Amino acid sequence: MAREGQDGRRLGQLNALRNLAAILGSFSVVLGFKYLGFTFQHTFAISAVLLGIAAFLLFMMKPDPVVEKRGFLQLHKEYRLYYILNVLSGARKQLFITFAPWVLVSVLGQSTAIMATLFTIGGVIGILFQPLLGWAIDKFGERIVLASEAVVLVFVCLGYGFATFIFPEDTAFLVVCACFLIDQMIFSVGMARSTYMKKIALQSDHIQPALTAAVTIDHVFSITAALVGGIIWSKFGFQYVFLFGMVIAIINFFVALRVRVPQKVEN
Repeated sequence: MAREGQDGRRLGQLNALRNLAAILGSFSVVLGFKYLGFTFQHTFAISAVLLGIAAFLLFMMKPDPVVEKRGFLQLHKEYRLYYILNVLSGARKQLFITFAPWVLVSVLGQSTAIMATLFTIGGVIGILFQPLLGWAIDKFGERIVLASEAVVLVFVCLGYGFATFIFPEDTAFLVVCACFLIDQMIFSVGMARSTYMKKIALQSDHIQPALTAAVTIDHVFSITAALVGGIIWSKFGFQYVFLFGMVIAIINFFVALRVRVPQKVEN
């Protein structure tokens, strides 16, 4: 539905709406747990109701004409760089979804209300940041945005892994919170991979199968990273999990530098 050359902007706007919904959800958790006596049962019951509404709305959507599928999972060697980016994305995503909040909860002893507050703050920032990120993708290109994300992640990993060893507890808490918020902001850089795939597609009917394959690749490697990260945490300590994440970010940086988008030929 995006106009030509504005894919990033449209995805950014959609992500901003998602962040607004996240704010409302996080605020409800803070309010409920702090003042209304919520338990996890209440929270998940409300989530189930909202998911039911979402399912109904999805059911009411009018699908596009179905294009005949040529196999369950289609991989094209021409898109191997895109697949590699999703391998690294899957590994990075699960490390931060699983272990970054656990640093706040387990290592720094923070409460549910604090976690919900951080998600709320991140959502507020994201409402402004996501459209800006989409604009940056359209303006500067996927290579610069993806490489910049990797550089930022190196410093985020250092903050998560070593703030508690370098700073006093209060300062370490603030550093980890800053890393958490920055991490939330750049999670949506994933839309740069989607716009990259659209631009390099040799045929328009390659896009949807490639995006589907990317989801599968992402999940496979996110599960693997969670298992490896759990073993590292239990055997060596949480800081080594984020050293592992830093290695992934460095590899991601060099892979991102190889991203090239074909130039359009003007008629």
